[in-house]
Amino acid sequence: MLKAIKNSYQHTVYACFTGYVVQAIVNNFAPLLFVTLAAQYGISMEQISVIISVNFGVQLAVDLLSPLFIDRIGYRASAVLAHVFSAAGLLLFAFLPGWMGSPFAGLLISVMVYAVGGGLLEVLISPIVEACPTKKKEAAMSLLHSFYCWGHAGVVILSTLFFALAGVENWKLMACIWAVIPVLNLIYFCLVPVPFLEAAGEESRGSGLLKNGLFWLMMLLMLCAGASEQAVSQWASTFAEKGLGVAKTVGDLAGPLTFALLMGAARVLYAKCSERVEITKYMTASGLLCLVTYLLIAFSRVPALGLIGCGLCGFSVGVLWPGTFSLAAKRIRGGTTMFAWFALAGDLGCMSGPSLVGWAAQRAGDDLQTGILLAIVFPVLLLIGLAVAGRTGKKEEKPVKSGSPSLS
Repeated sequence: MLKAIKNSYQHTVYACFTGYVVQAIVNNFAPLLFVTLAAQYGISMEQISVIISVNFGVQLAVDLLSPLFIDRIGYRASAVLAHVFSAAGLLLFAFLPGWMGSPFAGLLISVMVYAVGGGLLEVLISPIVEACPTKKKEAAMSLLHSFYCWGHAGVVILSTLFFALAGVENWKLMACIWAVIPVLNLIYFCLVPVPFLEAAGEESRGSGLLKNGLFWLMMLLMLCAGASEQAVSQWASTFAEKGLGVAKTVGDLAGPLTFALLMGAARVLYAKCSERVEITKYMTASGLLCLVTYLLIAFSRVPALGLIGCGLCGFSVGVLWPGTFSLAAKRIRGGTTMFAWFALAGDLGCMSGPSLVGWAAQRAGDDLQTGILLAIVFPVLLLIGLAVAGRTGKKEEKPVKSGSPSLS
């Protein structure tokens, strides 16, 4: 059994799937507790916005710095470090706020630690799967990113079940339970073969990428994809609980859970039809649906319609992030550096979207619908970028060859 794991790239893919589950845990467990944390530690909505910004801001910094050391220490060592930081951050999140004189400072430190893990995972997982000797890369990438959604859904379901049975006041124990997942996957990554994605040509250097106009267009798409997704995802539980006035259990199940499940369904659906549907057209249709869902969430005065909007938003943004990865991988051969830059742009969007929502909501009397209405700028920019990408896509695309992956 152990020998089979060490010689099977399929197990590498499984470890990557679980890696995205880990990232889903570190990004989506805390948002379920925003109302609880505000009551327990006396923090404001603006401070909650700071927590969100710090999470994705640290991930953004890791994205920026990671090319300096990932290629040197290798993918395997980097993946192990990512899981160590993820587990440590979750454990600190449970205990550090209570140990420090300032609970808010304790929350920020904890978030910064697990954000390092989340940032490394975002940079590493996609190029590792891209380097594995598998066929149907677009389908594999979309399926890979669907595991972030299944992880998100699992966080909501199991956490909500735990809160219902044990009480939300025991959330610290749940944080410790979630920390077990990165510890187990850390061991898995120590056993599986880990391929290395080779770059080629001028684009293998950062300076070559920065001179490529198509690269900057993909960066814009990544930023808008991250912002369009997280502007609703990070605030879905709070929006349902405070904005729509539904009970926490109902809000978590109907808001973030539906969002995550439909986002995962969208990614699996594209994995099934990727050979028949051109990615730019699929993303454009998704962007239009995203625009509609933002309007539904922003203007609905009926709780049921607002929750439907949250769920459909998950479906609409599902393919945007992995679709941009696949679109870029077809045309640009930038290796680890390219994926790191895209992760940086995506995390900048993940930070900007929910931060803009929180900032606008705070100034509108804690009205999250006003905040989400302002964030509609991101799906609009996404559609503009896709229109440009559609025209440039008529030019010859650069083929990507997997070759024989080297091990790190």
